Amino acid sequence: MAMAAFALASANVCGQDLLARQAPIDRKLKAVDSLALIRQIKAEQAVYPAYSLYPNWSNERVHAYGNSVQIPDSFRIDLTGFCMPTTHTRITSKCGPRWRRMHNGLDIKVYIGDTIRAAFDGRVRMVKYERRGYGKYVVIRHDNGLETIYGHLSKQIVAEDEYVKAGDPIGLGGNTGRSTGSHLHFETRFLGEVINPEFMFDFPNQDIVADSYLFIRGANRYAYQRTRALAAVSSGKSGAAEAEKAAIRYHKIRKGDTLGRISRIYHVSIDRLCRLNGIKRTTVLRVGQVLRCS
Repeated sequence: MAMAAFALASANVCGQDLLARQAPIDRKLKAVDSLALIRQIKAEQAVYPAYSLYPNWSNERVHAYGNSVQIPDSFRIDLTGFCMPTTHTRITSKCGPRWRRMHNGLDIKVYIGDTIRAAFDGRVRMVKYERRGYGKYVVIRHDNGLETIYGHLSKQIVAEDEYVKAGDPIGLGGNTGRSTGSHLHFETRFLGEVINPEFMFDFPNQDIVADSYLFIRGANRYAYQRTRALAAVSSGKSGAAEAEKAAIRYHKIRKGDTLGRISRIYHVSIDRLCRLNGIKRTTVLRVGQVLRCS
C-alpha cells in the first residue's frame, strides 16, 4: 500500500510538472494565434478599409450605397494621423445649398498644378472623369470609416485600388468638369452620408477641429448657413477677416454642456445652434460631439 501511495503521489507530481512546463507553451501558442489574427485583420483592412462598416467595394459610382448600408446611431471617427489635402486656406464656397442645388462639400481655392494630398491612410476606390460634375476626381476610403472626394483635378496620379498614406500626392489642382475657376472640391462622407468638412477640418488654421468627430445619424447635415456678419460684409479687409473668423467657430461638447450654456458662451440663440447643426432642442448632446456655433 505504501508503494502504491508513493507511486500515485509521484504520478501526480509528474503530471503537475508536465502541466507547469506546458503552460508557457500554451501561452506562446496563444500569442502566436493572436499575432496571426492581428496580421489577418490588418491585411483585410489594407484590402478593404473599414470593411466592418461597408457592404461592398465598388469602382463604379461615388454614391454607391443608398439603403444597402446599416448606418449606426453614432460612430466616433478618429481624425488623428491626418494631412490637410492642400496648403491653401481660402474657402470659396461653403457646404450647403447653392444655385438651387445642394453643394455637398467645400471649394478651396487652389491653382492648376498644385499638389493635392490624401487626407488619411486608405485605399483609392475611384479614379474617374465626370464632364458635367466632378471633372477629374479621386475617391478614397479610409481606415477610420470616412470617404473623401477630391474633384476638378487637372491630373490624377494614383490608380484605383492603390493603397495610399496620409500626405501622399494623389492629384494636381485644376479646373475640370462643372467648374468656373481652378479650385479643389473636397467632400467628406460616412457610409454615403454627407458631413460638412468644416466640422472636421479647419482650413484657415491648417488643422483638424478635434482629435475625433462623433457622427450622429440625422444630426450631421451641412450646417451651411453663413453668419449675418459674413453675408453683410461689404467694406474693409479687417471687417471681412473678423466676419470670417466669426464664421468658423466650433465647440467640442464636454461633460455638463447644454445648449443653453453653449448659447451663452458664443452669444448665439439656441434656435440658431439647432439650425446650424441640424438638431432639435431635445437632442441629447454627447461628449466629444462637435457643434458649429456661428
